[in-house]
This record gives sequence, C-alpha cells and structure tokens, in this order.
Amino acid sequence: MCGIFGLVSQGQVNSRDLRTLAVHARQRGRDSSGLIFDSGSTYRVERADFDIRRLLKLANPHRASIVLGHSRLVTNGLADNQPVVRNGIVVIHNGIVVNDDDAWQEIDAKRNLEIDSEVIAAIAEKHLNESGDLNELSKKVLSICKGVVACAVCIPRLGKLVLFSNNGSLYVGQKEGVTCFSSEHHPLAQIGCEEIKQVKDEAFIAEVPMFEEISVQDHKSRKENLIPAFKFIASEERLLEYRDHNLRRCSRCILPETMPFIHFDAEGVCNYCNHYSPRNNPKPREEIFELVEPYRRSGETDCIVPFSGGRDSCYGLHLVVNELGMKPVTYTYDWGMVTDLGRRNISRMCSQLGVENIIVAADISKKRRNIAINLGAWLKSPHLGMVSILTAGDKHFFRHVETVKKQTGVNLNLWGINPLEVTHFKAGFLGVKPDFEEKRVYSHGISKQLRYQLLRLRAMLQSPGYFNRSLWDTLSGEYYRSFTEKRDYFHIFDYWRWDEQIINDTLLDQYDWECAIDTSTTWRIGDGTAAFYNYIYYTAAGFTEHDTFRSNQIREGEITRDEALARVKDENTPRYQNIRWYLDTIGMNFVDVITTINKLSFPESDSFAPVSKAASA
Repeated sequence: MCGIFGLVSQGQVNSRDLRTLAVHARQRGRDSSGLIFDSGSTYRVERADFDIRRLLKLANPHRASIVLGHSRLVTNGLADNQPVVRNGIVVIHNGIVVNDDDAWQEIDAKRNLEIDSEVIAAIAEKHLNESGDLNELSKKVLSICKGVVACAVCIPRLGKLVLFSNNGSLYVGQKEGVTCFSSEHHPLAQIGCEEIKQVKDEAFIAEVPMFEEISVQDHKSRKENLIPAFKFIASEERLLEYRDHNLRRCSRCILPETMPFIHFDAEGVCNYCNHYSPRNNPKPREEIFELVEPYRRSGETDCIVPFSGGRDSCYGLHLVVNELGMKPVTYTYDWGMVTDLGRRNISRMCSQLGVENIIVAADISKKRRNIAINLGAWLKSPHLGMVSILTAGDKHFFRHVETVKKQTGVNLNLWGINPLEVTHFKAGFLGVKPDFEEKRVYSHGISKQLRYQLLRLRAMLQSPGYFNRSLWDTLSGEYYRSFTEKRDYFHIFDYWRWDEQIINDTLLDQYDWECAIDTSTTWRIGDGTAAFYNYIYYTAAGFTEHDTFRSNQIREGEITRDEALARVKDENTPRYQNIRWYLDTIGMNFVDVITTINKLSFPESDSFAPVSKAASA
C-alpha cells in the first residue's frame, strides 16, 4: 500500500506542485519510495528504501516533463521496490493484489520479483503483445487481479500512460495544461487543479514522451528489517507455556477469581454479572437512517468509516454500503502493528465494495522502537497494569480521523466497534475500579483519565525506563482518544445487533475474508500485538480478553457457559507464529522475553502487579 502521484506536462514540471503531491503521498507510507521521469532521450527509474523527500533531492527530477512517483508503506515483501519495471513497462501501484500467485498461473508467465505489483506489469505485457488495445488494458488487469488495484502503467515505447483503479483511490485533475494525479483528491485541490475526477471503472489515458530506453537505479541504506521472515524454531515454540490454572470461576459467566475487583455472591455469581446491563440491544434502525440523512450527498462521498481491517470494522463497512446505502471512504491508521493479513483483508473489502481507502501511516520504524523500549522497561519490572503501554502507539487513530475529515470535507464518521469488547481488567490491574455504567468500549472523561494517568505514573516509577522518547507520543495519542470531543460520531452496532455467526459467514462467504493459520478465532487476527499481550495475561492471571468477551456473550444469551469454556480453551492457546512475528518486528529476543514472562505468578490483590517467581523465591 502506498501513495502514488504524477505530473505530465509539455514543459518542465512545477517543482512546488511536485513536492506537494509527494509530501502528501508520504502520509500514506514512508518506508520506501520511487520515481520515474524523463531525462533527455531516456526514462530514469530511481528506487530507494528511504523517504520520498530525500529521494526527490537525490534524483532531482525537476527539469523533467513527466514525473511519476510513489511513497510506500511496505507490504508483501521487502526485497523489491516500486516502480516495477518489466520488459519496457513501468508500474506504480497502490494496494495489494491478494491473489498474485493464482494470477501468475493464469497468465502462465515467469515471476521475477517478490512484490505483488509485478503481476500487473506482466498482465499488461501479455495483453499488449496479444491485442495491443490500450483501452482494454485496465479491464484485463482487473479481471484477473483481486484486491485493491489503483495504479499507473507507463509504456514509454508507446508514449502512453494508463491510470485506473477498482476502488477509487485515484484522482486526476488539470492545471494550466498539466495532467496531475494522486491517490487522493485533497493534494490535487491543494495545488489548484480543476476538473478533478475520480478514476474508477474507466481508465484515463495520457500522452507521455516516447522513448525506448529505461535506466534503473536502486538506493539502499536501510539497516532494520521491516518485514522479518518467519522462522519456525521448535525449541522456541516449546517455551510457550499453556498452564492449567485451575481457577475458581463465576457460576454464570467464566470470569476467574484473578479478575481485578471481582467478588462472588452466595450463589457463586460474580459482581460483573450482577451489575451487567445488556449492551447488544440495538436502537430502532429507523433512527440511524434519520441521523445520516442530512449527511447524504448524491453520488459523492458522504461518510468516513474508520477501518482497521479487523472483523468488526469490515462487517461495519459492509453494513454502511449495503444496508445504509451510503458512499463511504475508509480510513486506516497503520502504526506498524497491522499485520499483512489485516492489510490483505482491507484490500479485499475495499476492492469488492469499490470503496476508497485513505491510509495514514506513522513512522513505522520509530513506532516499533518505542514499543521495544517500553517492553524492555516492562520486563525489568513486570506489572499487568502496564501491559497496555505496548499498544499506546495506536491511539493516534483518533487524531487522524480529524485529519481525514478536514482533507475530504466529510464530517460523518461511522464506527464498527463490537459492543461486547469491554476489557475492564486492563485498567483494573492498574487499580482502576470498573465502572459498570460505562456504555462505550473506551473510557472518557477528564476525571477518569487523570485518575488513570496518576495510577500509571506510580507504576512507571517502578521502572524508570518508561520515561523515554515515546512518552509524548503516548500521552498525545491518549489525549486525542479520551479528551477531545467526538463530533458527527456514531456506532453502527448501536443500530444493528452484533451477531458473530452472521458476521463470520458474511465475511467468509461474500468477501473471501482471510483467517489466521494459528488460531480458530476471527477476532484481532490482523492485530500484531494481541497474541503477545494475551499470552502475558494468561500466563500471569489465567485469563485473557477472550474470557471477558465470551463472558459478555453469555450474559447476552448468545452462547452457553459450556460453549464459552470450550472456546476460550482453544482461543487462549499461545500463538507462536504471531508472537514470534511481534518480537522479531520490534527486534526483541524471543527466548529472553518469553523466559521472563514465564516467571510471572498470579497478581496480588492489593497491588494488581504480578510477582516474579525468581523474586519471590
């Protein structure tokens, strides 16, 4: 996934406009970059594993009459970069081709690169050799490729540029005789383009300089591996413990005695059950149709769907398009812990529904270094109340909703958050008593947050390593999540009953949704952090967020207690592959980390902090 952009002029491109388009594309990913531009009698392709701003200075394409570029969020392979060059065809591509292996077999061509985008160039090559019809090129590519395809195909020997997409994440405009394109509408408006149109369904074909020669230069300077290869090591997998804790559990739900602030009545029923109010009880559907009516725009984007690629946001998007009948744009915040599986499901959903996807990508390397620093601090003084610090970096999701609203001019945002995902225990282990009246998944209010931050500060003082360069990122993200006012903000599952079976069946049957190979659940499988922090919770406290989620389902009458016990027994099984990916990604040693976690014992009721076996011996 990346941002693509370009300028096609009769004279020299406007340097300021080029920089504006490039910097905006950088918002979608900055892990690598690439350019193609004319230089005298040849085309030059410059590819780099660093920021597009740096590549622009290095390549200096400002005297060219055509400059096409991309700024990439690395997915589906690190070894290769864009633009992809294959037998005189150059491709820059935003999206993920999720069936690239099958596509290669269908066209019976030799694959040279790891990157999925090469198959687009190969299909174009075969099509042009067989028919030579540029007008049918996009249809041929899109008939074979599944997943988001928003791309520019440049054929220098023919002097042609073909722009097309299957989800609308591509726009083209005109400025003083110059053709400009970008993955989003906003930067074209910024530079003063007119007649800005979304490229979807029909391709846009432009004339470019006709040259035969294409020179390619790669610039490499990256030291860290953003996509570590998975290596199965049996001795490591055996380190993962799955203990039989033999805990007392609530007689109605399945919450154990180690749940923070839990107590049982004479019948063995816990206070969480006794204070529970049904959450999965939708309001009349007519109400949301009335709410969204003022926001509707005939034929234009009329709402934003925050989109993680997880199960519930995917089904929420399905409802917005097919039930509400709106034209959404999806928004994804990638902070470095979205797995390729999650990204592929984003690609599946957006392509099949024909929905534009706006990506805001963090500095992935920086975010992962922050996680590693905080995990290092946690390991020196393990505290269950501080586990949530490992996911603090994703809270800027809420901040950038406002960014997308400003850039698109669309205010309405519709969230697909599961109403049963209430995990009181994460703050409970810090000493925060559960608020049984809380109706939202996330806790709001100044007094609550100040109390929470004070308790966390006390826990942080036990390990000074928490006071590091990530602190501002953590605090600012939580500010946007919990302190800023949410406007034009509604929840889809306030009006549609959340039904796990219907959701799973819909995603698997209609969208060929991809599941994880190391777990039976469809929940949180695109989240690179979940398997790791749940391993901590289970090892040290004997339960995970699966137990709290299934307990809520019991209270809603959706599953029986026996069904819940059977499911969590399977769902709490350690996920070696995901845990290994997580630790490799942040550069931590698997054996050292897991060995430390395995030494944790149950939390003490007064401190809610685990005690190391070694320390208590």
